Amino acid sequence: MRVTIRVFQVLGLVAVAESFAPSLTTSRRVSNVRVTPTRILATPQEDGATATTSKPQVQQLGLLTFDLDDTLYPIEPVVQAANDAFVSAMEKYGFPGLSAFDIVETGKQVREEIAKTDPERAAALTHTEIRELAIRREMEKMILQRKLKEVADDWATPVDSLTAIVKKHAETWAKNAVSESIVQSVLTEWEMARHHAAERNVFPHVIDSLKKIKEEHPGVIIGAVTDGRANPLLMTFTLAPYFDFCMSWEDHQGGRRQFFKELGEVGEEAELTWIYDAARHQYAILKQAQDAINSVKNNEPVKPLVWPDNYDDLVWIHVGDDLAFDVGGSSACGAKTILVELPKALGQTAPFRFDLSIEQPSWSTTTRKELEARIKMNEAAREDVNVQINTMERLPIAINEILRGDA
Repeated sequence: MRVTIRVFQVLGLVAVAESFAPSLTTSRRVSNVRVTPTRILATPQEDGATATTSKPQVQQLGLLTFDLDDTLYPIEPVVQAANDAFVSAMEKYGFPGLSAFDIVETGKQVREEIAKTDPERAAALTHTEIRELAIRREMEKMILQRKLKEVADDWATPVDSLTAIVKKHAETWAKNAVSESIVQSVLTEWEMARHHAAERNVFPHVIDSLKKIKEEHPGVIIGAVTDGRANPLLMTFTLAPYFDFCMSWEDHQGGRRQFFKELGEVGEEAELTWIYDAARHQYAILKQAQDAINSVKNNEPVKPLVWPDNYDDLVWIHVGDDLAFDVGGSSACGAKTILVELPKALGQTAPFRFDLSIEQPSWSTTTRKELEARIKMNEAAREDVNVQINTMERLPIAINEILRGDA
């Protein structure tokens, strides 16, 4: 079956032919990018076809970046496995009787409480920060219950009869009795279980496609761009051999806070480029080092790659499932984009996370206001998709279509 693909020529700061062309500024907004659509037809069988008309020379792939959750593996079973590990860890450290639902609901509650006094901080909280606060809150609740019962038993009186001042002192006790090292241990077990589950649930054809990409483009630098704590370099049995770096939203707090501040103020015009600029900067560092190594071998001079003034003219492609964050953000920085929308049977949640008419996933802490803004951003980014695929088996073909100028 033929797949219809849109090709867009980006006017202004981002040039089609040079994904790493010099820019006058690193601050760009998705809404300011103008595009002119063209329609072409392509099928998987055309990967080796000979063009009947003159085409530009095939470009070289320099940087390939991936979103992780719901792009390389389904997020739902991964989070479920991690939440099960959380319950086991809490019980192991003396806090039994909790469920995965408790930690999710407590996280939402903590975020709502912070939003009442500091909405910007609440919006910018990372997944890890919310989870850590929720773990601490659950520990405090259980320690408080134990302390109140201890006092009541000592005084031979029911807990309900304890005075407000006694309860207040007991709350102070509970807050200070929580061990930070235990909180971090529980969080670590959650993250370890998350990575193990991700490895068990990698989508079909992901590993084979990564192998083929490495074979066809031996000089490519591959990185991950994610808004969570997932890191392919920790997935040693599956993804780690194919990735060179990981860029996490959680590691760049300044840019994250600014983005969510703008998301609340201007909606679909929120600045999306900061994390991708950081990824491209990391590419420049690694590429410069690799070029220096090659120069010693070949006795050739090295061309400096100065961030953010100039890069090389190799192509950058970003692969992801999220229209706003993956497509909109990366294309505004000069990347060509591949949108991954897999069959529902594989468990990908992206097509359903932004439907306000259905219940959101149980693990989601996104507010309705944020969802409404994201939906607008998704609509604006749809025209920036270069290639859309419904199986990871087609990823190497999609990359070659972009490099040939067919997408």
